[in-house]
Amino acid sequence: MKESRLVSARSILAGLLLITCFSDCALPRGYTEHDRAFIVYWRPKDKKQLRLAVKDNIDMKGVVTTAGSEYVAKTSQPASRDAQCLQIARERNVQIVGKTNLSEFAVAPSGLNEYYGNPKNPFSKWWRFIPGGSSSGSAVAAADGPVDVAFGTDTAGSVRVPAACCGIVGLKTTFGLVSLQGVLPVEPKHLDTIGPMAKDVDHVMQGMDLLQSGFAARYRRAVAAKPLAKDIRIGRLYLGGTDPRINKAVDDALARAGFRVVPLDQAFKAKWDQAKKDGDTVAAAGAWINYKNYFGKLGVSAKTEAIIALGEFEYTTNYRNALQRQAEWQSTLNQVFKTVDFIALPTLQTLPPTIPLIGRIAILEARVLGLQNTVPVNFAGNPALAIPIPVNGRTVPVTSLQLVGPRLSEAELLNAGRLVEASVAGLIERSWLAKAVRWKR
Repeated sequence: MKESRLVSARSILAGLLLITCFSDCALPRGYTEHDRAFIVYWRPKDKKQLRLAVKDNIDMKGVVTTAGSEYVAKTSQPASRDAQCLQIARERNVQIVGKTNLSEFAVAPSGLNEYYGNPKNPFSKWWRFIPGGSSSGSAVAAADGPVDVAFGTDTAGSVRVPAACCGIVGLKTTFGLVSLQGVLPVEPKHLDTIGPMAKDVDHVMQGMDLLQSGFAARYRRAVAAKPLAKDIRIGRLYLGGTDPRINKAVDDALARAGFRVVPLDQAFKAKWDQAKKDGDTVAAAGAWINYKNYFGKLGVSAKTEAIIALGEFEYTTNYRNALQRQAEWQSTLNQVFKTVDFIALPTLQTLPPTIPLIGRIAILEARVLGLQNTVPVNFAGNPALAIPIPVNGRTVPVTSLQLVGPRLSEAELLNAGRLVEASVAGLIERSWLAKAVRWKR
């Protein structure tokens, strides 16, 4: 049975190279929003109040949690209660305006969805860029403007990658900081986290204050403690395969802000590369552990079935060895943070890839997985911030700087992000976003 599943997975992947996944696939009845950021949308009663969107793998009482899956949408009952992470938002009567689109079961990094349609990257015009996943709808909603804050989940980069692709800010939180109760898992024992996404640092801070009581006060203390970039030490990590324009953009942003920057050595890079392999293994195995019962169900896409089945291979061959190296990787990061406050590197090694017109979706998913510099952070359990910075790009005017911090340093990370944001204000060409089709309120 196991061998047949692996053969089936390989056959599915081969087939995916020959078929097309168009963004204008059939949509559920009543769903007509142009950018496909939402699976369910409720028009806000008061646009002056904070508008929150929630990724649709997070339970919301009275609403079916679809996880972006046709099968789940058609066979599941509405959630009987809210996920724990919505408690503060409910207590404050925050407007929740929708459940956002995502990669099916949150297992694909492109952010594409064959059933609900592909959320439209705000930079797409002549080129069709991926929105990034799996929290693609949350990123597009935050970039386009119908929401002020969106919650996403991050297993291997699923908050930071779409933030990078769509030119917004995304915060991956410390593992275990925010409850996962009521969240459909990918790898909840080792990787899964919940984090806020928004256009700017201030709104991400507000989103974080909805996930952790008292966070706004923690942020204010962090700003008061280190109001200037010269007080912050940054360890700069350079990785092979990165577009030179992206590296230059990161270096320029750090210099412009005025951080004290020190390069990290090749020995650390080698350990980072190993952590990426191990984190990818654990994430893939988690997809198999938690979604293997959906394999072969009518309404689960072929691409998702292939990912689930190949996760079985990682689980049986590499999973346990990868987990045995996790504590060592965590110790390595802890040692680095004795000498620097944060680690800086690109969130993605290139600008967002384009969606192929015909086929090659399996190749696209594998490519994005290789381009994202995010999973070692999940494997360690540390927090990280993705923030847009200007880049000399012909098609997209921004790339993304990733800042990685010690455990529970979310407030300090956002303070550093505030300094980056202030230093690049006015330099990022916003005409692309202005020309993008805007949400009709």
